[in-house]
Amino acid sequence: MSEVRIAAEPRSEFGKGGARRTRRAGKVPGVIYGHGREPVHVSLPGHELMLALKSANVLLSLDYDGGTELVLPKQVQRDPIRGFLQHVDLVIVRRGEQVTVEVPLIFVGEPSPDGLVNHELNTLAVLAEATHIPTSIEISIEGVEVGARITAGDVTLPSGVSLAVEPDHVVVSVLAAPSAAQVEADLAGAEAGAGIERDVPAEAAGAAAAEPQS
Repeated sequence: MSEVRIAAEPRSEFGKGGARRTRRAGKVPGVIYGHGREPVHVSLPGHELMLALKSANVLLSLDYDGGTELVLPKQVQRDPIRGFLQHVDLVIVRRGEQVTVEVPLIFVGEPSPDGLVNHELNTLAVLAEATHIPTSIEISIEGVEVGARITAGDVTLPSGVSLAVEPDHVVVSVLAAPSAAQVEADLAGAEAGAGIERDVPAEAAGAAAAEPQS
């Protein structure tokens, strides 16, 4: 996993007004907590933090108050429209400590013909050493038959990593892909429900026009 060094500064302004002023200065308000310590309010450089958070479960080495603190992002708040960082919660970790994290899943390969992949999970909760969290976990679905399921217990985990969910938790399943006739029927039903008239063949339209009107 990646480890990024960032300088943090103490933050004395709180509330919405203080947070806005912090963000206007190009910084992100945050809170550091964990290991029985009182929460510490800090501000972090916005651009550097944004780049660091592109990696899942990035380990941050914070230069703060004359020392260094290892932290993991616990909760990240972003603007729902523009996507910029609004606030970040950081939890203190120690080297050698086991932590529970959600690791992104990467699915490779193709299932058997006529199979439709149904992703039940896109991340997997695992227990890993704080400084050796996998960036992703790869799962092969190559040739998986229709009706088959891959559970958490079937996933091959990196060394030193264990499941934090029940082994029978379904990760991905392969369903039977709908036939062309089923797709056509579903489309017709959707159009009928929406009051959409389907195209009438020209011959049928002509015959209808030739019929005498009562």
